[in-house]
Amino acid sequence: MKKVLSIAGSDSSGGAGIQADMKTIMAHKMYAMTVIVVLTAQNTTGVYGIYEVDSAFVENQMDCVFTDIFPDAVKIGMVYSADIINSVAKKLIEYKAKNIVVDPVMVATSGGKLCSDDSVEALRRKLFPIADIITPNIPEAECLCGFEIQSKADMVKAAKIIAQECKGSVLIKGGHFEESADDFLLIEAEEIWLTGKKINNPNTHGTGCTLSSAIACNLAAGQDMKQAVKNAKDYITGALAAQLDLGKGSGPLDHGYKI
Repeated sequence: MKKVLSIAGSDSSGGAGIQADMKTIMAHKMYAMTVIVVLTAQNTTGVYGIYEVDSAFVENQMDCVFTDIFPDAVKIGMVYSADIINSVAKKLIEYKAKNIVVDPVMVATSGGKLCSDDSVEALRRKLFPIADIITPNIPEAECLCGFEIQSKADMVKAAKIIAQECKGSVLIKGGHFEESADDFLLIEAEEIWLTGKKINNPNTHGTGCTLSSAIACNLAAGQDMKQAVKNAKDYITGALAAQLDLGKGSGPLDHGYKI
């Protein structure tokens, strides 16, 4: 059985973060492991509290995972602060982790801020250079590239700017556009559009977490980057199309729609 590690935050409502990652990994018939770096009090209506885990304890968790059940892929989500990012990057390098997927989580679907002011620069300096792929959505990509993204041409331009800080691929997710759900994948010099129909479903809590975890699963299975992203997009499209409707706000996906 392939093993996938999620390094991320806990979502008390179960729709995003560590919980979404574990469900996604299980849906891919793989073994999920976790390093929890932050606790959140949140639900479908918002983020109501954040409790940061001490960076030394984050390193302790990573030591326990890597010295016992070595992961075939690693997904990194909400890491919140520069201290945590530095610890995570140090351990990933120490253990020569492979198939690293970084989802640069900055804002929750509900609008709550999920990173500290010093974390974006630390992400760029410490995690982007060791990631095999990073997966920003439109608002996150705008933060990283420094300009507003209003078109597909802007997505391409942004990906090329962001790629200068990365060793791996860049996937800019187009789900925030009203008219389509087309994503742009840049693998070195290869430009790939992954087209997708817009699913009429307001419940999108945890979509970014779910997609990045699915990519990690597919990389763990030995797929190349293009196929891994394509299959992950197909999975999340199905999870949205299942039309699960829970909560008073933007609800979670049906991670187990295939089960």
